[in-house]
Amino acid sequence: MHSKSMRIVFAGTPDFSVGVLESLINAGHDIKGVYCQPDRPKGRGRVLTACPIKEKALEHNLAIFQPESLKDEAEQQILASLNADIMVVVAYGQLLPKVVLETPKYGCLNIHASLLPRWRGAAPIQRAILAGDTQTGIGIMQMNEGLDTGDILLEKTCAITKSDTAQSLHDKLAILGAQGIIEALENLEQLTPTVQDEAGITYAKKLSKDEAWIDWNKSAVEISQQIRAFNPYPIAQANATSNKFDNKVLRILSASIIDKAYNQKPGEVIECTKGVCHVATGDDVLNLEKVQLAGKKVVDIKDFTNAYNLTKLS
Repeated sequence: MHSKSMRIVFAGTPDFSVGVLESLINAGHDIKGVYCQPDRPKGRGRVLTACPIKEKALEHNLAIFQPESLKDEAEQQILASLNADIMVVVAYGQLLPKVVLETPKYGCLNIHASLLPRWRGAAPIQRAILAGDTQTGIGIMQMNEGLDTGDILLEKTCAITKSDTAQSLHDKLAILGAQGIIEALENLEQLTPTVQDEAGITYAKKLSKDEAWIDWNKSAVEISQQIRAFNPYPIAQANATSNKFDNKVLRILSASIIDKAYNQKPGEVIECTKGVCHVATGDDVLNLEKVQLAGKKVVDIKDFTNAYNLTKLS
């Protein structure tokens, strides 16, 4: 342990939190307890399944707590008994009541995957891509009772490339988040909190499956952003018609934009042969690259065009 080792309670649930917990352990901090959501039924068999953070905590023999809510007084007393210097919260999935925020000596720090106040809320990574943002990042925030409204202690920025999907951006930001929290904890006394600028607030609401349907009247850029933002979930999709089927759901996992003259209406296929599948949009042409027909495996377009001749998407 180095001199700056802190007594930490960690709260997180999904994959995004795992690298952060790992970094805190590797930095020699004393993890007094790990909070995550209760096991939930998953898959076809509805088997109760542990979240990624619980698995990581078990691997390191850490004390695990999975309360349905921290509004419960008995749960709050358990948390207080851990006597933490600080609580680090990353995609935990519960709003923390005031008493919990004030329990640790230095309060609670949250890692948020956007440059606040832009994209407060549940799906900041996907919303940033969907909106065509060229930059995002992570913020280390001193938590208060609001949703992502606390003062910012430290930020790290990250470019959003034209090929970034929600998954690739998630992975980059998870690494930045882990680096950011280690830095923040080492310099806690010196960091100056910055109040969020009310003028820049936007909300990143949770993704819904309804949003996955592609409107081919939109521009190729907008459709490309939708495809990238919704990979790996919920995956952009359209109803497809070909020489072998009519109106089957086709999920589109990747596509590129090409500049090409055409007369077809939006959603009509310009050509679909030998590894090329060009679809008309509201302006330019979209070249499909990776697709998945309902009930089938994900394939690249070469294999797809060998089997089917696509004629229309709606």
